[in-house]
Amino acid sequence: MRMLIQRVLEASVAVNGEVKSKIGLGLLVLSGFEEADSEDDLAWAAAKLAHLRMFDDEQGVMNRSLQDVDGQALIVSQFTLYAQTKKGSRPSYVRAARPEHAAALYGRFVQLVQRELKKEVGTGVFGADMQVSLVNDGPVTIWVDTKQKE
Repeated sequence: MRMLIQRVLEASVAVNGEVKSKIGLGLLVLSGFEEADSEDDLAWAAAKLAHLRMFDDEQGVMNRSLQDVDGQALIVSQFTLYAQTKKGSRPSYVRAARPEHAAALYGRFVQLVQRELKKEVGTGVFGADMQVSLVNDGPVTIWVDTKQKE
């Protein structure tokens, strides 16, 4: 599983011109899944997301988590996080999970994040053509891959 996490002042996702979810201060999480992802990957990623210290404390040091600042999360599925660009000019997405499997992984990941945060999170619409808007704060953007825990 891969996550591109962005600290935001606000973010929203719209489908067919209608806003599906909107958040204020928090994290926009673009999430991608591969066939090999397991419950362990999802649980690890959910805990990492909830506890990752991406928000400033009084001294301006990123020492606070999403929970510490009572922030919100918006989780959007994005299979293109598994793009392979080694050959040619057209990305290949063969590593991305098949849509029916990815949809189940996405749904479960959202559930696990809600359990970690003890609150609802915003979501996109799996498989839809979405328009994502955000005000990246910092900018702070962090890449997480459950198969490369760096």
